[in-house]
Amino acid sequence: MAKLTSLVSGIRALVNRGQRNSEIDEELLSFYESSVAEKMRRGMSREEAVRAARAEIGSVQSVKHKIWSAGWESTVESWSKDLAYTFRRLSRSPTLVLTVVISIGLGIAANATIFSLVSRFILRPAPVGDPAMLLSLSITHDGERCCNHFSWPVYADVRDQAKSFSGVAAYYDLVPASISGFGEPERVWGQSATTNFFDVAEVRMAVGRGFLPSEDRVPVIVLGYSLWQRRFASDPAVVGKTIQLSGRPFTVVGVAPQAFRGVDQLLFPQFWVSMGNVEDLVPNIPKRAARDYHWLSVLGRLRPGTTPAQASEELAAMARHFAVAYPVSDKGNGFYFQQAGTLPPRYKSAVTLFLAALSVVVLLVLCIACANVANLLLVQTAARQKEMAVRLALGATRMQLMRQLLLESVILSIGGGLFGLLLSVWATTALSSFHLPVPIPMDLNVTVDWRVLLYTFALSIFAGLVFGFAPAWAASRSAVANALKGEDALARPGGRWSLRNVLVVAQVAISVVLMCATGLFLRSLQSAASIDIGFRAGNTLMMSVDPMVHGYTPEHTIQFLTQLRQRVAALPGVSSVVVTDVAPLSMGTRSDAFHAVGATQSTTPDPSTELYMATPGYFEAMGIPRLSGRDFAEELPNGPKVAVVNRAFAERMFGSESPIGREVSGGGVTYQIIGVVGNIKSRTLGEDLRPVLFRSLNQSVENDPSGFGYSLIVSAPGDTGALAAAIRNQVRALDPTMAIFNVVTMREHLRDAYFLPRLAGTLFGIFGFIGLLLASIGLYSVMSYSVSRRTQEIGIRMALGARTLEVQQLIVRQGMMLSLIAVAIGLPLAFAAAKYSSSLLYGVQPHDVATFTVVPIALLAVALLACWIPSRRASRVDPIKALRCDG
Repeated sequence: MAKLTSLVSGIRALVNRGQRNSEIDEELLSFYESSVAEKMRRGMSREEAVRAARAEIGSVQSVKHKIWSAGWESTVESWSKDLAYTFRRLSRSPTLVLTVVISIGLGIAANATIFSLVSRFILRPAPVGDPAMLLSLSITHDGERCCNHFSWPVYADVRDQAKSFSGVAAYYDLVPASISGFGEPERVWGQSATTNFFDVAEVRMAVGRGFLPSEDRVPVIVLGYSLWQRRFASDPAVVGKTIQLSGRPFTVVGVAPQAFRGVDQLLFPQFWVSMGNVEDLVPNIPKRAARDYHWLSVLGRLRPGTTPAQASEELAAMARHFAVAYPVSDKGNGFYFQQAGTLPPRYKSAVTLFLAALSVVVLLVLCIACANVANLLLVQTAARQKEMAVRLALGATRMQLMRQLLLESVILSIGGGLFGLLLSVWATTALSSFHLPVPIPMDLNVTVDWRVLLYTFALSIFAGLVFGFAPAWAASRSAVANALKGEDALARPGGRWSLRNVLVVAQVAISVVLMCATGLFLRSLQSAASIDIGFRAGNTLMMSVDPMVHGYTPEHTIQFLTQLRQRVAALPGVSSVVVTDVAPLSMGTRSDAFHAVGATQSTTPDPSTELYMATPGYFEAMGIPRLSGRDFAEELPNGPKVAVVNRAFAERMFGSESPIGREVSGGGVTYQIIGVVGNIKSRTLGEDLRPVLFRSLNQSVENDPSGFGYSLIVSAPGDTGALAAAIRNQVRALDPTMAIFNVVTMREHLRDAYFLPRLAGTLFGIFGFIGLLLASIGLYSVMSYSVSRRTQEIGIRMALGARTLEVQQLIVRQGMMLSLIAVAIGLPLAFAAAKYSSSLLYGVQPHDVATFTVVPIALLAVALLACWIPSRRASRVDPIKALRCDG
């Protein structure tokens, strides 16, 4: 209660200072009169009592000051005065404010942008209720990399037996489907989930409800929020309506909330159906009873009071029990879990490494910006030496001066933070335009969320304190006599090094590290562009359809694709038309282990081989050279299985022998090799050459249908937009309900395939340019200030006969000496840092000779320019005017 009374009293005093002073006057008068009366009762005369009371109480003004200083409101008033003075002073220096805000803003924008990626992919929890208690469960196996999905029987056992979880749910990651009705047919991806999925995740529906326990095999659907907005115009009455999903009627029971895009950080499902419907929507999915088929993602919510360690012990005990009960399928298996919504283990280390590298780079950019601004403020501090000396002489303390100057720095830095935040909003929008070359929906959108706002604010405060400390310290330690004579506190006569010189060396040294990293990644991008991918882009258009999700049988699918090829081939200007399951570099290729039939059994595992489907003419259309054998013909679906392999497959399996006519087996199917083609990059640009086996599409649709649909690849010169419209018409003519998707040119597809080198090259290029610009400005400002401080010296030299060239050399030599020292410091640091980037580079060694040769030379050239401009101005000094200048 006393604290509340004090708070209210303090607020009243701040709001109405006059009334508070009147109250103090009344209190002092009352106390004064009481004191006089008390002394008179003790026998003093009134005059003596008045003198004694005045001596006891003291000056009225000093008493008022003590009363004001005793409360917290005096501190608030003091800070408010400092704040008001700071804004008044900064308003008189708009150029300084603009320069500092832009410099710091660039550094903070870089950090906020990269932290947006960290927040999105590392820190953001799953959009579920109490995300810390929701775990993502996986299966591990001895000797294999983490992690694997669950089979249905294993999921059912964990769900029924585990006591550490209040609920265990499962979902199938990707269910392809087509929505028709309510507009043009559309290809969508969703998930099938157990009926307790939304209950375990604790997701509250935006509209309607989730699944009921009795709806496992009932055709019901929960729509994703974006699909509800786009397809159904956010109509709340959609609940209860029937929609056609892959030609089957499903009743809408709910709409997921806007923030919920599944538990996975990367996938972007647009609907959910109950698990019992998955067999109707996904072709050839194994039955639930198969214990050795791993296909389910599993979530478990910890019971209140249960720790992850207890859950781990229970799961380990269950794994041991399953290994004994089911040795064929479960021996060597274990369980692994992590908080739901985090990146999958197979991606987490690579993404974390990449973001860590970027975080270090942007912190270097901010360091350069802080050093640059600190130098600028040091110049301002030198100009304010007399002001600081006068304030010290009048009784101000060093702490008061430092507080005032640090407040200026922090306010400037917060302004830079606001500017940087605006830049970051634009930058994150640009980053969201990058796409991965995958045939499934991915959620890679990056935004500025509350974590980024908080981080930016904290970073702004920290940066303001960092770059403001040195100027504040320098100003507060002024020697009054020297400052009044105009002597620079940071550049004593005869001293070779000043704090400004040290900061410039630090800036340029950091720029060396930053520019070397930039050079490596730009060289990596250049190298990636020159990688032989084994096929060509050309004037090629890709367009995908998926007859299987429309209920087509394998025979009907082959017939549809054959007719579509014939129709499109008849279009004007079309030179070739082929069909495949996925294009190379799509990151979604299937693979299987293969071995040569009849060969001696090897102790090493069978090599993993990339699998593609193809129709006749595929290799010619893609520009893949045929080395031996023949191309596919229109093979019969039930005929002997044939395959074309790449050179890497042939050499791995048969060495120098001809593979033509030989048989290989994998995935339970035996193929006869009919041809050998050149190598291609299959999944990523940076991969080592992989064995690849191309299968006849006609012979693969029935036994191994593509889960990603089938891509029509059309080669034709001219306008791809007009060609796409013509192809759409042919699809509509064959089946008006057929959904068309993934319409891109091969050049666009390859642009997406360069995702990582493009992203790294773009980010490092921008950050490197900003760092170089700030370091150059910092060097220029120091040299320019040095010239201004040495005006008299230069005038004397020129009056004594110094030539223009000699004066220029004097200034340039000073600046270049700083630059050479900085390069000598920065290069070893850059070498040490480069070794950590090898996994992110394409075709470039971390200690690339060209990069570590060109970057220092380029930096020294820029430094030379930054030094020459002030030197040119110095050489034009009029000796007479210089001798009159007071420095």
